[in-house]
Amino acid sequence: MTKRRKGPNAEILCKAVVKGMQEKKADDILILDLRKISNAAADFFVICSGNSDKQLEAIAHSVNEEVYRQMNEDPRHVEGLQNKEWVLIDYFDVVVHIFRKDRRTYFSLEKLWGDAPAIEIDKQLI
Repeated sequence: MTKRRKGPNAEILCKAVVKGMQEKKADDILILDLRKISNAAADFFVICSGNSDKQLEAIAHSVNEEVYRQMNEDPRHVEGLQNKEWVLIDYFDVVVHIFRKDRRTYFSLEKLWGDAPAIEIDKQLI
């Protein structure tokens, strides 16, 4: 059975994810709200870019630590830490995508999910 959050908890999780990203200076943080998109795999995608393999790994670890600290939750699934081009962290209804900049342009999730409202996150910590 899929674990689902009710009410504002998915939004709180998004904020924890963003804070973890910001702690490691992730670039171009974007939240896609998929709640009104038919057949979407999650309620939210949180996307960011990093400049190096080490930064991608640091962002992923920071996101996991921040989510666990705030919500006492581990991800359901993590993939991409070995190749460090696109790290995916699945928290059921919030999916985190951490891209190396060139890979983000190549895969262009923002265009693929272009019908979803997008929230660009300022560099300031939330």
